[in-house]
Amino acid sequence: MNENTIPGSKRCIRCGEHKPLNHFLKRTGKRYGKGVRRGTCRSCRKQVKQAEALKGIPPLEHTGLAAVSAKDKSLRHVSLPVPPIYPQGQPDASLLRPNRQGKIRMRGRTDKGSRWHQEIELDLAVTLVKEYAAVVVNRHTIRRLYSNKDFRRYILTRDHHTCFFCGGYGDTIDHLLPKAKGGHTTPLNCVCACNECNQFKADRDLDEFSQRKMPADEA
Repeated sequence: MNENTIPGSKRCIRCGEHKPLNHFLKRTGKRYGKGVRRGTCRSCRKQVKQAEALKGIPPLEHTGLAAVSAKDKSLRHVSLPVPPIYPQGQPDASLLRPNRQGKIRMRGRTDKGSRWHQEIELDLAVTLVKEYAAVVVNRHTIRRLYSNKDFRRYILTRDHHTCFFCGGYGDTIDHLLPKAKGGHTTPLNCVCACNECNQFKADRDLDEFSQRKMPADEA
């Protein structure tokens, strides 16, 4: 049986089943004709995305907290995020090569699911991959793993809504190395924090903040 034996249907290249055309996404772009459909059906595409998510986004049980030196008494909750365990191994940022403009293309999705892309420096792309915020698509392109909303939900869930600094309830995200000092929004550089600790830390790095006392401690 071939595709022509069932009018108005198409054979999925993954599952091999003949399905109605509305089970396949339309192709876009000038090089495709009107009405051309993708080769993989919607259900198979969903399964592929779920499989990629399991590989690209670390499960909660694989994102632990590593103990830091116990002699640091100024922090009540002394622990740092450790790298998640990826089924396919450590992401290899050494594969990246700049394009003719000396940039790396980064793509992702907004909170509403819309696609976006921009060009960034090679150093930034390497950092995002090494700190588990992006994966390598090809030697000129990376893909952000999280939208803003997904990233916030991931960090709060990973840290169990527990403030990294005081151990209390936290519902904000804080950068261990502030963005003002070169830090980036990545799983390894972001932790859950309560509003008070977040505001008091401000643009201090972790070492500087650990040597100072909270206003409540000074009283």
